[in-house]
Amino acid sequence: MFQLADETGEGPIYDLGSGWGHLVIRLAKRYPQRQIVAYELSMLPWLTTLVLKRMLGLSNLTIHRENFLSADLSGASVLMCYLHPPTMKAIKTKLDQEVGGAHYLISHNFALPSHQELKVVRLNDFYQSPVYLYRLKDLNAQAHPISLKVY
Repeated sequence: MFQLADETGEGPIYDLGSGWGHLVIRLAKRYPQRQIVAYELSMLPWLTTLVLKRMLGLSNLTIHRENFLSADLSGASVLMCYLHPPTMKAIKTKLDQEVGGAHYLISHNFALPSHQELKVVRLNDFYQSPVYLYRLKDLNAQAHPISLKVY
């Protein structure tokens, strides 16, 4: 996911469903010049991430205990997620209804329905897990996928 995030410019990164904060903590450390915004509904993972943020002094990380499907995502440059197919459909619907907002979506393991990815990175794990990069500003354009192998 970092390899693809490196290609997305300098704007804010929003993590949709940040869980225990593993990704957002690393994002905030790797990109201190970028605002990182996390959304998590579950109390304990949200609280754990909040404590880690404060302990590590990550001023570029904002953590919301809120449903990202109800949130205003228009400030994002990049959306990141690891969400199951029904929620990916909900994300697609939300993106279709919102004006402006994110330029890119990076999704671990689950594709965005009805859209062609800009790139696919295959992880060097047992399943060759895919990580998809979509350019949201032209989702209806037919991009040519590029497969990369990460070691």
